[in-house]
Amino acid sequence: MTDEKGPAETQRAHWQDTYTAHPGMYGERPSGPAVHAAAVFRAAGAHDVLELGAGHGRDALFFAREGFTVRAVDFSDTGLDQLRDAARARNVTERITTLVHDVRDPLPLPDDSVDAVFAHMLLCMALSTTAIHGLVGEVRRVLRPGGVFVYTVRHTGDAHYGAGLAHGDDIYEHGGFAVHFFPRHLVDELAGGWTLEEVFPFEEGELPRRLWRVTQRAPG
Repeated sequence: MTDEKGPAETQRAHWQDTYTAHPGMYGERPSGPAVHAAAVFRAAGAHDVLELGAGHGRDALFFAREGFTVRAVDFSDTGLDQLRDAARARNVTERITTLVHDVRDPLPLPDDSVDAVFAHMLLCMALSTTAIHGLVGEVRRVLRPGGVFVYTVRHTGDAHYGAGLAHGDDIYEHGGFAVHFFPRHLVDELAGGWTLEEVFPFEEGELPRRLWRVTQRAPG
């Protein structure tokens, strides 16, 4: 693991406790961004999907049901245990593999090894800007030429931005949950060397949370 300290160091325990206390906390229905991503991936001819921050697997299970082969990555082994149990119950175990991994470290996958990558709110966890740039560099490394990356992040227009416990680097914590809120220029920086296809604003949840759904394509 990297030597980077700060709020990210406490988030693994937070999520382990959360998944233990609330199994399947996000329900069984896929997220809206995952439904969109599946259509984008299918149109791009993708077969295998890497999901970063898969949690207990509602979106990984959806991708598997849609016919994709899925590699589900999360730093919570508790969440991934729940994902594997759900995959067995739904007879899609042959389509899903899981990996406990901290995304601040290099992805343990070969270059050019996946067709598509999906990350719903993973990039806006308690990661420094430096770590986020490093992760997107890793995504580009493991994507095959022309591969598609769809991710979502809460942005600086969100009602929680600037409130709660400030950790610096646009990271604010509410109730033990730390979020890195994205300014637009960070989205543009992360798309450097990619084709930025879409930055779509949407809302989710009761606050509501305000997010961007970003679609970008690796060089062909």
